[in-house]
Amino acid sequence: MLTELTARPTVLGFPFKSTLSLEPLIAYWKAREQDSNPGISLLAHAIGEQVAAHDWCRGPLNDMSVLECNCDLVETLMIALFPPAARETDISGAIPPFQYYSFYHTPLFEQVLLNSNKTIKQPLNIDARTMSIHTTRMVYQLILENIYGVTLPTTSSIIFTVPDYSIGLYRHYSVTFDSSFLNVHVIGERPELTEEQIDLLTRNFHRSDLWQERLPAEKFELEGFNILHLVDVTDQEILSELKYDLLERDVLQASDRLEQIQEKLRVLFGRPFLQLGIAAYDEKKQAFVDFGRKINHSFLTKQLTNQEAGSGFRQIYNQLWQDRQPLVLEDVAKADIPEDLRQQIMSLGINSAILALLPYGDDTVGLLELGSPNVGDLNEFCLEKVTQFVPLFAVAVKRNAEELQTRVQSIIREKFTAIHPTMEWRFTDAALHLLEQFEAGNKNAEMEGIVFHDVYPLHGSSDIRSSSTARNEAIQADLIEHLTLANKVLKKASEYQELPILDELKFYVNKNLRRLRQGILTGDEVSIFESLKTEVEPLFDYLAENAPDVRPVIAEYWANMDANLGILYKRRKAFEQSVMLLNDTISDYLDEEEEKAQQMYPHYFQRFKTDGVEYNIYMGASLVENKPFDLVFLKNLRLWQLLVTIEITRRTQALKPSLPVPLDTTQLILVHSQALSIRFRQDERQFDVDGAYNIRYEIIKKRIDKATVLGTGERLTQPGTIALVYSQSREADEYLEYIDYLQDRELLEPDVEELELEELQGVKGLLALRVRVKLP
Repeated sequence: MLTELTARPTVLGFPFKSTLSLEPLIAYWKAREQDSNPGISLLAHAIGEQVAAHDWCRGPLNDMSVLECNCDLVETLMIALFPPAARETDISGAIPPFQYYSFYHTPLFEQVLLNSNKTIKQPLNIDARTMSIHTTRMVYQLILENIYGVTLPTTSSIIFTVPDYSIGLYRHYSVTFDSSFLNVHVIGERPELTEEQIDLLTRNFHRSDLWQERLPAEKFELEGFNILHLVDVTDQEILSELKYDLLERDVLQASDRLEQIQEKLRVLFGRPFLQLGIAAYDEKKQAFVDFGRKINHSFLTKQLTNQEAGSGFRQIYNQLWQDRQPLVLEDVAKADIPEDLRQQIMSLGINSAILALLPYGDDTVGLLELGSPNVGDLNEFCLEKVTQFVPLFAVAVKRNAEELQTRVQSIIREKFTAIHPTMEWRFTDAALHLLEQFEAGNKNAEMEGIVFHDVYPLHGSSDIRSSSTARNEAIQADLIEHLTLANKVLKKASEYQELPILDELKFYVNKNLRRLRQGILTGDEVSIFESLKTEVEPLFDYLAENAPDVRPVIAEYWANMDANLGILYKRRKAFEQSVMLLNDTISDYLDEEEEKAQQMYPHYFQRFKTDGVEYNIYMGASLVENKPFDLVFLKNLRLWQLLVTIEITRRTQALKPSLPVPLDTTQLILVHSQALSIRFRQDERQFDVDGAYNIRYEIIKKRIDKATVLGTGERLTQPGTIALVYSQSREADEYLEYIDYLQDRELLEPDVEELELEELQGVKGLLALRVRVKLP
């Protein structure tokens, strides 16, 4: 089919000069005159005589009307590429070198790929720029092969997603470019390439800049034409896309995702009004259920109010379950199905349908529904496609059921707290009991109290010494420098122009500078920052534009500001980096060792980060399911805590020289030998001690970080030492044994201080041991 075009759109940005020519095809027929097959030789000779009689077919073809006027000869020449026997089935077309129109093609090529004006449709999946890059690479591959004799591996075909306007959908086609009838000519002197340069190019095939540098496009010209061959690969592509779609998480949890999958099935079947429905099946409940979040993607089961044994739907489901084969309803009105089901399906506007169970192993996990308003749209011939994607949907439904169960567990955990694995069993039991009450009809049921009796507490903390003071000093110094820089700009601006507002702002800045040098007050940081942003800095834009002498000072001001925060943030940043490094060092080591300690005997562990790290541990038989407990595990954990605290002291001390702000840490352990009870507080979503007697432990824990030595006022916690706070002498005896052992291992210094502590608010009679860590 010959096409005349007046406009010849080229590929966007295509850099090579190109000419449409029949010369390569004429040369092909000339060579066939010597063919050993007499018939081909005779045909080639006859074509050669016609070519010799028509000068127009030689050289460049710039006027498409020439091809139109001599269409008989063009048809004859094209027999070599477009065999008459395949004319109605092939999707092929001839195009000038990598341009967007076809001058000769099969009817199917025109139907699939050409617009009404015979230009090539823009694929839905490839933009013009990407196509230009792809075609440029193909040309360079031709140049390397035809001019330099270097053959690169054949590139794979590309996929065009092309709109099918007849049904309002799209199709996928595998496209190959045949450049057998495309010659490459060198313009001027051929660019020389060494073996190393050729190797560099072949290893960087996607570096268009490198290829253009070595092989400039202006040095080459293309003469002839390309042949485009298309093969419909819609089925393969859709099935591949469905595979990836249905393997994604939450694909069945979002209606929009199901609509996308429905659209792909419409393309697969070529049915623009196809409906997809999916229902999950709960084997335990023997019923179809939602996918969670009150989503039901079934267009059939959600309409059925009666799923009892005698209903039509139940009969059909039983038939599907027994036959294990999809049910095809080519014409619902005439199908052999129960009347009530027929009426319900047709009331949905569905006149042909396919119903298929979704098997997963020996279980049935759901039902797949395909429906169409047109009789005959879905028939027995569709089953081959259905059987290919049914397993994909089964996997997706099964995975969704598992994820839904996981979500239920997550919700339960979220309702309470981030449950520690040691006690997760107890929360699971409580949740199951609550669900049983809900299912029994008690909608007002509440979660039972979760209490663990006779557990032994351990508490420890690694505090950053004088962190509040260091933070305030950093804020104060940053604010002073910030205001000084602002004052410098205002002074320079006053030299440029006398304005009362400048004097007022300088007064404000200097007043705050004087006050800050005496100390920082609560709220200074926020109030000064807001004033600078709203009163001072807006003036800088005007000054920068109108006062050239002030610009360097303004530039210096902005250069000292943090790019993200817009404030001077030097010393605060150094302080916070130091705190973060210390906290991370302590936490990472503590978490690592705690994981090992869990292997000794499971226990509850909770860690907090502030200016330092503190943690709580609870151990006891009631925390662990079906595992015997002995006090030897408690003693082991106490010794483990001391060893970990020693190592934390060493690591933080070793880290100090590399900190932006050299901060010290102090170590504290609270010793409590009496067992107590802990209860989960639902309102606070955390554990707390249970009972009035045990409250004293919590009070001590919250106040001992400020404890001082009786009679001296000295802080109990000191850098390089470990302080152990206790109430009873037998607690000290146990820990003195541990300390003696660790001194023998040369982990602790020989001396041990036995101290009395000043009375804390509501707490008195506390004692302490303090021992210095032997640092490497």
